[in-house]
Order: sequence, then C-alpha cells, then structure tokens
Amino acid sequence: WRLLNALGIKPEVCHLNEGHAAFAILERARTLMELTDQPFATALSITRAGNVFTTHTAVAAGFDCFAPRLMERYLDNYAHNHLRLSTHELLALGRRDPNDDTEPFNMAYLALRGSGAVNGVSRLHGEVSRNIFLPLFPRWPVDAVPISHITNGVHMPSWDCAEADALWTSCCGKDRWLGELESLAGCLRCIPDSDVWQYRAAARESFVTFARERLGAQLAVAGATAEEIERARRIFRPDVLTLGFARRFAAYKRPNLLLHDTERLIHLLTNLQRPVQLVIAGKAHPADLAGQAFIQEWNRFIQRPEVRGQVIFLSDYDMQLTERMVQGVDVWINTPQRPWEACGTSGMKVLVNGGLNLSELDGWWAEAYNPKVGWALGDGRGNRGGEAVNSTEASQLFDLLEGQVIPEFYSRDDGGIPRAWVGRVRESMASLTPVYSANRSVREYVEKSYLPAAEAYKSRADSGGLQGQQISDWRRKLDQHWPTLRFGEVSIENRESQSEFTVEVALGALTPHAVCVELYADRLDSAEAIRIQMTRLVPSQDPHGMTVYTACVPATRAPSDYTARIVPFYAGVNVPLEAAHILWQR
Repeated sequence: WRLLNALGIKPEVCHLNEGHAAFAILERARTLMELTDQPFATALSITRAGNVFTTHTAVAAGFDCFAPRLMERYLDNYAHNHLRLSTHELLALGRRDPNDDTEPFNMAYLALRGSGAVNGVSRLHGEVSRNIFLPLFPRWPVDAVPISHITNGVHMPSWDCAEADALWTSCCGKDRWLGELESLAGCLRCIPDSDVWQYRAAARESFVTFARERLGAQLAVAGATAEEIERARRIFRPDVLTLGFARRFAAYKRPNLLLHDTERLIHLLTNLQRPVQLVIAGKAHPADLAGQAFIQEWNRFIQRPEVRGQVIFLSDYDMQLTERMVQGVDVWINTPQRPWEACGTSGMKVLVNGGLNLSELDGWWAEAYNPKVGWALGDGRGNRGGEAVNSTEASQLFDLLEGQVIPEFYSRDDGGIPRAWVGRVRESMASLTPVYSANRSVREYVEKSYLPAAEAYKSRADSGGLQGQQISDWRRKLDQHWPTLRFGEVSIENRESQSEFTVEVALGALTPHAVCVELYADRLDSAEAIRIQMTRLVPSQDPHGMTVYTACVPATRAPSDYTARIVPFYAGVNVPLEAAHILWQR
C-alpha cells in the first residue's frame, strides 16, 4: 500500500488474496487517518468498504496466526504512534475473543473485519468458509455468515498447446478469449469427431515425446546407466490411454489412493488389449514427512519389473511440467478428501486441451460435473474421512477406470474413432472451458465485488468522510447499548390464510432507525430461510416505553416456526459483516 502511494496510485478497491495480505487494511486506514485526521475506527469504516477479501483456505488450521508477544514486539510502535490504538485494540481485530490476551492473532480474522465483502473460491468452499468463520458471528445462522463465492478460473491461453490453439482457432477464431464467450460452446460442438480425435492423438504424441526426454534427463542427473537412459527414451506409446496425476503431495490430497490395491493397478496398467500409462508428478513440503512418504511409496511401486515403462514419476514439478501434462494427458485424476480442496484449478487447465476429469466431487468439480463431461468420485456428502472411506473410494476409482474410462477410450468404430469418448471430450471443451476461464471469474469479480466496493468506498469517503464517521458512531452506540435491548410480550393472531405477529421491544438508548426487527424461520428442505421485516407502529401504543412491531406471515408455515429477532441496521452497511450483534426472542 505504501508503494502504491509512493507511485501516486490511489485505488478505490483493494483485493486481498488470502489473509497473508491483511496488514494492507491497517496501512490503508492509517493513510486516510493521515489525510483527514480521523480516528482509526472512522478511517476503517470508510476504507473497509473498498476492501475485498478472498479466502482460499478450507481448514481453519491453514490461517496465519501469530503469538501475541510477536505481534507486540513488531507492531507496538505502529499501533501507538501511527494507528493511535493500544496494542490490545489492534490485537482484538485478529481475535475471536477480543478480551482474551492469550489468543493468537489470526490474519484471516483481520482480513474479514477490515473488508466490505468476503468470498470463497468455489460454491462448496463458500459453504465451508461460512462454517469456518461462524465463531465470529455468534448466534447467527450459518447461512447468514456473510461469505459468498466466486469460483476460480484459469487463463486458458496460458495453458493450451499449439494443437489445441489450432483447433479452437479453426472454429472460434484467434480472438476468441477477448470478448463474449457465450458463442464458443456452439462453435465447438460443430467440430467433426475425426478432427477432435486427430487433435487429441497429436497432443498425446507430443506429450509422450516430452515425457521420454524429461525422464531421460532426470535419470542422467541421477547417475543412471546409459542403458537405463536409453530405455527411458522409449517408454510409453502415443496410442495408449494416458492418465495424469500431478500436485502437491499432502495427506488430504490422497495421492496414494491408486496404491490401495497394487495388484489391481498392475492389472490395469499391463492389460495387453487395453493398456494404460500413468504419469505422476509433484512435490512435498520439506517439513511434510507424510507427503514425502507418499512419493517414496510411488517410487517403490514404479521400480516393480511388471509395471516398468507403464508408470513414471517426473521430478522437479514446476510450471513447465504442469503445462505439458495438462496439454497431453487424456484423463486428469484428482483425489482430495472432500471438502478440503478449496477449488482445485489444475483440472480446469486440461479443459481447453480436451483432457477429461476424473475427480472427487470437491472444489470446482462439485459444481461442474455432469455425466456427459467426465467422471465423479465420492458421494458428495461431505468430509467423513478415515481409512474405510479411503478404501471405498479407492475401489470406486478402480471401478470407474475399469468399467467406464478404459472401455470408452478403446471402443472404436470402423474408422478407428472412439465416438463416445470423442463426444465426451467435445462436450467438456464446449461447456466447461468458457465457464471455468479467467474471463468469467474476472467478470464476476468486477460485477459482484469491485464495482460495488468502489461505489461504497466513494460514498463513505465523500464530504470528508461524513458517512464513514456516522457509521463509526452508529457502531459505537451498538456496542455500548446492545446489552440493554430486550423483548417484551409477543402475541400471535391466527387467521384463515395468515398469522399476525405483534412484538414489544425495549430499545433503550438506541433509536428505532438503528435496528431492524424481523421474523425469522429456518430453511425447510431446499427452501431458503425466511426473513420478514416487521413494521413499527407509530406512535407506539405501549405505555411502558416499549416499541411495538407487527408483521403478517402466510399460513404455509406453522406460526411456531417463526422467531422474532433484532439485528443492526444502517443503509449501505453489510450486516452482519460490519455489525454482528443479534438478539433473539427467547
């Protein structure tokens, strides 16, 4: 943020990609304090409207957390002399319990408390994130936790091979990624089967050539014999079904799922009529001993004489290797433990190249999958974990490969074309590539996040930050007086087609304009939860200082389904993100 200021760049929107970047929130507020001489609370009320926070973490343990002493050591001076806050006030921004001096400072909490909009990176990850951040919104329903989702996309021109580019250009034009994408699906579906199959054969052959050269060089560096190096340069065949598995080796990604039944895997790889070749790549974190053990387990399997030449491990996993793999493999396998894969963009990169996905119903695949475009692993019911689930899903993976994937690839017509396979490839390219491209994701960020954030920030910053100051004052009054709110009598009058609720509320020092009184009913089956704003009776008919609210609800739900509640209200403020108070009728 300081660099942008030094360059004279004054953005209206600051997009925080994960909690790592959250200190920018403090510096942005400090910059405004310096310009306007506003206190920190007011400056944050103004600037947070222009901050967008995207969380990528699927487990709470993945957030950056710092010990209080470490924070005090490095930020004590910054808090006192620049933000005009006590160290305790600064640390409260990153704690679940602001008054617990022993609680570590959570960067994701700071990011959330300093932003005007928060999103996960897939639909399922949005649900996971709402549960992770639920502790910051006590007594709120999990569905009301203010975290939406914008599913990731990948920059397709960075990942397509020359053969794929030629195929797409022939039907969609060279500038296909520079404008609207709605017409691309129709163009792709017009490509003849023979052209699709010819392209995929060329892409696979190119990758086999690359894999031979890469493995040969890898063995040479390792001190292999000339005979071993020469043998490596003859591995694989360009006409054989090629599976790819490449990613960071971590336990939750279950990279050894195929090794649950090694004899079955050997039979699959060495079938003379329908052979399969498997390429594996990846790295483990230096401190992740379990991840390193997975790699060692694969390398031991690869040394078995019966599979030599049918499965390889390519080391030094990097962007170039990823690029060549997603361009050439026929099937991309992904086996994370649901729901720990926030999005999983690697599978998106094969789409533009005509590769197919066989993946756990997690991350982006949970929303992208349909039986016409690939294969699904798991039952989509959530994270159950355990060795029993791993064994079950390993068996399911083999069933899919043996019963569907391999037979479909090798079932050819008189012209040597696997029509069903080609149809699946074409539909995957046509229907999924535009949707999971960066074009779509960037447009969603612009329309759903950036433009609203820019408008909200300008509104709060106008007139010397008057609105931001008013919002800050409103929040301070909520904090001070919320404990004094209480419900009085609640009455229900049932009629033929509706029920009328009348609720008494003691607002104390808060004005009716500072809150909203609602009737709430939990979601039922697939229907959304019901929120009905109650109408304040003016003047109040209650002689004891109670404010009276009323609302009618249809008789489609029982009156007992509804509960009255009080929530904060201020026009243009994201509740509960910016004010998490709530009071339920007991």
